[in-house]
This record gives sequence, C-alpha cells and structure tokens, in this order.
Amino acid sequence: MRFSLRWLLVLAPLLLCGGTLAQGYPSRPIRIVVPFPPGGTSDILSRLTGPRLTEKWGQPVIVESRPGAAGAIGADVVAKSAPDGYTLLLSDVGSLLIIQVLYPKTTFDLTRDFAAVTTVSYSPHLLCVHPNVPVSTVPQLIALAKQRPGALNFASSPAGAPYLAGVQFAHRTGIRWEYITGRGGAQSVMDVMTGQADVLFNGMLATLPPVKSGKLRLLAVSSEKRNPALPDTPTVAETLPGFLTGSWQGVLAPAGTPPELVARLQAELARILHTPDMKERLQQQGADPIGSPPAESAKFLRDERDRFTKLVKETGYKPQ
Repeated sequence: MRFSLRWLLVLAPLLLCGGTLAQGYPSRPIRIVVPFPPGGTSDILSRLTGPRLTEKWGQPVIVESRPGAAGAIGADVVAKSAPDGYTLLLSDVGSLLIIQVLYPKTTFDLTRDFAAVTTVSYSPHLLCVHPNVPVSTVPQLIALAKQRPGALNFASSPAGAPYLAGVQFAHRTGIRWEYITGRGGAQSVMDVMTGQADVLFNGMLATLPPVKSGKLRLLAVSSEKRNPALPDTPTVAETLPGFLTGSWQGVLAPAGTPPELVARLQAELARILHTPDMKERLQQQGADPIGSPPAESAKFLRDERDRFTKLVKETGYKPQ
C-alpha cells in the first residue's frame, strides 16, 4: 500500500495517453546512483554506459556516488525516489541482497521496493595477495593460513559479496583470518596494495589493473571455468570444487516505475552492452556483458537471495 498513491500519480498519464510516456522519455537528465565509493566495479560500469545513453537520448546522465552502510544508503535513496525512470540504481546486487539476509530490518527490500531493469554484467572475483605474502597458489595460501591462524588479514567491504567469498573460502578450507572492513571494493584493493591487509577477493573489472601493474599478486579467479582474459590463471574451483563467486552488477528503478519505461531502459542498455567495442572492452577486463530482460533479472534477484541465505546458514556467519 505504501506505493499506491505514487503509482497512481505516475500511471495516470500512461492510462490516458497510452504509450506516449515511454515515447517522450527521457525529457530531462537521468541520475544513476552508485551506492559505493568511486573506483569500484559499479562506478566503472556507470561511467562506461552513462555517456552512451547521453549520446543516444540527448539528455545528461549524472552518476552520483552515495556510499555508506555497505551500499544501503544509496539503495534507500533510490527506493524512496519517484518511480518515473529518472533515478536509477547501478550496484553489485549481491552486496545489497546480502545486507537483507544479514540485517532483516534493513529499510529496503531489493525484490519488493525496486523494479529490476537488467543484469548488466558478471565479473568474477580475483583472489589476490600483497606481493610480500610468500604464496603464489591457492594451496600455498591455505597452507600458510593454517600455519599462522589469524595472522593474515582479509580486506573487504562489510557484508558484501567479496566479504562472503572470503567467509566461504575460510569455511571450506578450515582456515581463520582477520577481516578488515573498508568502504568498498576500491578501498579494499588499496588496503592490500599498500600492505595494510594481506588478501582479498574482489571483482575482476576493478582489480585487474593493479594485478597487471604488479601491485597485487593474482592467485586464482572465482569463475566456474578459466577466464579467457586470464587463460593461465587457475580457478579457485580447481582446488575447491564447486567454488563460485563473483560480482553481478544490475540496474534497478524504484518500484512502480511504468513497465514501458523499464522496457525502454533495458533495451537501450542491452544494446549498449553488446555493441562490439563495449563488449570487447568489458571482456578484456574480465566482465561478461549480460543485458537480461526485466523478468529474467527479477528472477535472478530472487534466486541470489535464496543462495546467500543458504550460504549464511551453512557457514554460521554472523556480522562482526
């Protein structure tokens, strides 16, 4: 019931004018809220796709960083925005779903308070260490962690998908490390690069550049199969069968956004993601473009929520 009045105000013109609402969209700037600090995977993707939307539609696309509370602050801003297609969320949807699983009193529900527009891309996590950590393979990392229980520091934003990747890895291997929580993936990468932490999982799109520059040592990739951009890098699953994690980035609009606007946004984003130059650029950096339809994206959110709920239960993980 909380959205009934908002729906009426937005849908009334549509009911009167048929498809004219979608045809006239957009007529003013679009705001894309990224609920994490600049430099992470979501921020990179928003700044890659935003100019393409501007080029197509002739309206500015403004990327607004609203970090805090592991993404909850920015997500809440969008959930409470007018459902008119002019305020969107681009985020690691796993992180926001994990918040809901760990903190049931979160002010928003990703599957209730948002309209799924599209799943933008999948970027596997890279398992990396600081160059001074004396390991170069996953088995060596496990052995070192077992030799020195609690001595290694794992960097990640609190309650995010990379965080749970570390929890899952520790649970599967029986190791123990200390968690250092930062303000997002970019901060976690910086913490390991500068030696303030030892190890991390993080999205490939944001983590590959410091790997290539030698500031991080890459041990493995978290995809099911070896990544074409890193053919010589083993998967974590080659040591721990079935291990699969990653960052799925999605675009969402406030619940009640007219389906015609959602469909138009999805179609244009899918077109952009699969242009040859954009597709090549993303794949070279380890991200697979998706651009799935709204209904498929909504089902994906529900399935991921169930998967994280099961993982938290199996590991017995409690927020620190």
